[in-house]
Amino acid sequence: MVFNRKTMTAALSLVPALAAAHFQLSYTEEALIERPGDVPVKLIFWHPFENGHVMDMGEPLEFYAIHRGEKIDLKDTLAKTTFNGADNAAVAYDASVPVKRSGDYVLVTVPAPYYEGSEDIYIQQITKAYLNRNTLPTDWTEPQGLKTEILPLVKPYNVMAGSTFTGRVLSDGQPVAGAEIEIEYMAAEPDMTTGSPKEATVGPMPGGAVVAISDQDGEFTFGIPRAGYWGFAALGVGPDTEHEGKELSQDAVIWIRAYDVK
Repeated sequence: MVFNRKTMTAALSLVPALAAAHFQLSYTEEALIERPGDVPVKLIFWHPFENGHVMDMGEPLEFYAIHRGEKIDLKDTLAKTTFNGADNAAVAYDASVPVKRSGDYVLVTVPAPYYEGSEDIYIQQITKAYLNRNTLPTDWTEPQGLKTEILPLVKPYNVMAGSTFTGRVLSDGQPVAGAEIEIEYMAAEPDMTTGSPKEATVGPMPGGAVVAISDQDGEFTFGIPRAGYWGFAALGVGPDTEHEGKELSQDAVIWIRAYDVK
């Protein structure tokens, strides 16, 4: 099948998954910031759709923000903590990003590879999330030059529930055709004070992970059915394929925020 923008709807499907989706979170309570100040961030490796198993994170290799094209190193804000999921507790990290001037703040997390013993592979999910202050767009349309990333083609911090989100999967800056993208809803958002999940608002989908396939231009489109945070993970699209003698799945993850139209 040849994929293009007209056939992308047909490419989106629910397919069984061998395991629930792992997702690296770079979570803030709000994506639209009204007042200047330090915005708390939680970095968690989790199964947020099902409020499931939490994985131990190693210290991130990189953690920074891009604002007006400039890099703000945030590694000195990292503090190891524990996230208490519904089933288990695991190592996570608290951090913060200084949001002062108007514009976009693109949060970039490059985690240490995680060893998944059940599959005998390493997983590294290079993750982007977006904040904005005063509704001034400055950076969201640009790639961040990562080994692999998803470039949003819809403004990612105020998507309308009931509309669609389109992204382009990149590896070393080049579009990736035929990429498998797992799609996850943050059903239970983290409580920033207690370090545990809030009450889940929905349950996981029957039939396994929600999956889209990118077209020949690396693009995919997904209809956003409800407000909240949505994550997209393009699996194994990065250029690095091995870590410490084992297979590495180097994934590109993006989180977007959708709102109801009122």
